[in-house]
Amino acid sequence: MAAQEFGLTPIDRFLHHDNFPSLSSADDIAEFETTPYEDRVAARSTYEVIQLGASIDREAPAIQFLPNADPDEAPITISFGDFTAHVTRAANLFHAHGVGKDDVVSLLLPLVPQAFVALFGAEAAGIANPVNPLLAPHQLAEILRAARTKVLVVLAPTPGTDIWEKVSSILDQLPELKTVIQVGAGAGESDNTLNFDAEIAKYSGDALESGRVIDPTDTAAYFHTGGTTGTPKLVRHTHGNQVYQAWGLNVLLPSRKRNTVLFGLPLFHVGGALTQGLANLAAGCTLVVVSAAGWRNPSAIKNVWRLVHRYKPANFGGVPTVLGAAVSMPVGNADTSSVMYSSGGGSAIPVAVGEALQKMLRVPVIEVYGMTETASVHTLNYPNREIRLGAVGHALPHSKVRIVKLDADGNYASECEANEIGVVAMSGPGVFTGYMNDEHNAGAFIEPGWVNSGDLGRVDEDGYLWITGRAKDLIIRGGHNIDPAGVEEVLYQHPAVEVAALVGQPDAYAGELPTAYVQLRPDAQATSDELIEHIAAHTPERAAVPVGLQLMDAIPLTGVGKVFKPALRWDAATRVFSTLLEDVGGDAVSVVAKVAAHGTHGSLTTITVSGAAEDQRETIAQAIAEKLAPFAMQSEVQWAEQVA
Repeated sequence: MAAQEFGLTPIDRFLHHDNFPSLSSADDIAEFETTPYEDRVAARSTYEVIQLGASIDREAPAIQFLPNADPDEAPITISFGDFTAHVTRAANLFHAHGVGKDDVVSLLLPLVPQAFVALFGAEAAGIANPVNPLLAPHQLAEILRAARTKVLVVLAPTPGTDIWEKVSSILDQLPELKTVIQVGAGAGESDNTLNFDAEIAKYSGDALESGRVIDPTDTAAYFHTGGTTGTPKLVRHTHGNQVYQAWGLNVLLPSRKRNTVLFGLPLFHVGGALTQGLANLAAGCTLVVVSAAGWRNPSAIKNVWRLVHRYKPANFGGVPTVLGAAVSMPVGNADTSSVMYSSGGGSAIPVAVGEALQKMLRVPVIEVYGMTETASVHTLNYPNREIRLGAVGHALPHSKVRIVKLDADGNYASECEANEIGVVAMSGPGVFTGYMNDEHNAGAFIEPGWVNSGDLGRVDEDGYLWITGRAKDLIIRGGHNIDPAGVEEVLYQHPAVEVAALVGQPDAYAGELPTAYVQLRPDAQATSDELIEHIAAHTPERAAVPVGLQLMDAIPLTGVGKVFKPALRWDAATRVFSTLLEDVGGDAVSVVAKVAAHGTHGSLTTITVSGAAEDQRETIAQAIAEKLAPFAMQSEVQWAEQVA
């Protein structure tokens, strides 16, 4: 075994200390991979990973929770010894309520300390299903039904949140739910609910009372992905998938015992649960949780550099919107010298943001790339190799990336040459084996073991992966493919721009036309015309210059801080159709178009007509149908009561 070859303890083997090569070249990686991965990894489950991390120093803080994202407040601290004991108690609690290896514990929690305990306790007892608590009640019900939730851990009624209100309205829609456990003040006071803290205190923290021996092929979690419409798509992670994420990041990124990380990503996303959560706990690092809302708390961004000064993280990481917002905050007198590198992923880091971070912190910016289906990070810029800003580097050891062409039916056609753009496919120990619902697996893999990312990219002559766009985000203007990323990069180069996005708006002739959305930096000023002129001056592709640009106070984001482009596409379509229909029916009739998500059609245009007499309706409906006929999007007409 490799551990015997190197004379290492399990934790040293897991954390990849100086006994291993530097991995600074392709030859280093090839040599490293001659030892099978199974002989290198020292844990079979996430439960073992957490135990390994705690073995470094059980008295060290595992979690420091800042309720108000204030660096001056005293944190709520949980040591590694207590954290691992709490995880074991939670697992034993779930086991006592009938959770076996194939049963699901769903979690609807903000970033409170109990959320971390419940997540990994659920994986030790059965299958964890962390869910975005910001979703609408019907979406939550769909996900929990699809997961076949047996135990639900949820925030108790809490001022400023509506999580319990939403959950209580859907409990009767969850036929397999047996137990509801609440977290927070007042927990267990609602009918037929239990108090999480009180309940876990009843159980031993020494060992799993189930006697379970977790196999790497056992399912650890279901993560929801694929948007918020249609049948919920649940990614099935094995323990092996998640362990690999923790192992791979600790092989490649500087891991120092007793380090800290500013933690603000939600646990319902793999970037929070695994990349920043499990991987850092494996290294004995302290998670400094910047409030229950994470980086969504305005105080967390406002205080970001004071938090760095106070807690001295070696890495400052986050999704690009967080990094961009942090760049706009003055450093002031804060000492940021602890930061050795900055990292980001979830979507492409705009080059301008990366350059600003490098200049501000004087450290390299390591961009990572992956997806829920690869248990988060699959490639990154190796710290010991040349870092090419804008690229997402190379695959983790024992993983692979290739660029392929697909045919019209989405099937594998051929390989792409160096620097040729195609679809990114990935394989390795982190790649999932399929979705929970087999219906979703059609087209998920280009070949067995090779997941279809849905992203467009290229691999250069030195093996660096460059993501050039999202296949579904391509704007097709009269048969001409426009990648939004290039225009977005140009916008980010403008000093007034904080967040930018390019989407397609429907057009009767061209199919789609590019239109832009921009959120300006605080106190910055710029007009739509000025920004379009900036794009035109720096974009050689004339077809990519947007036909319009909307300034927004806040561009819509997903729960993890990515730009939510579907909402922008709906807004763009609404504007187009509203303008197109404004003269239908004459001055006395109001025709209002609204495009939104639809469970069956994906998107649906609803046209509400008011002020129309009965004898006008057939003519008006025909006029609407004629005007919308050139567009592929489905539509329906609603008749409001006639205004007196």
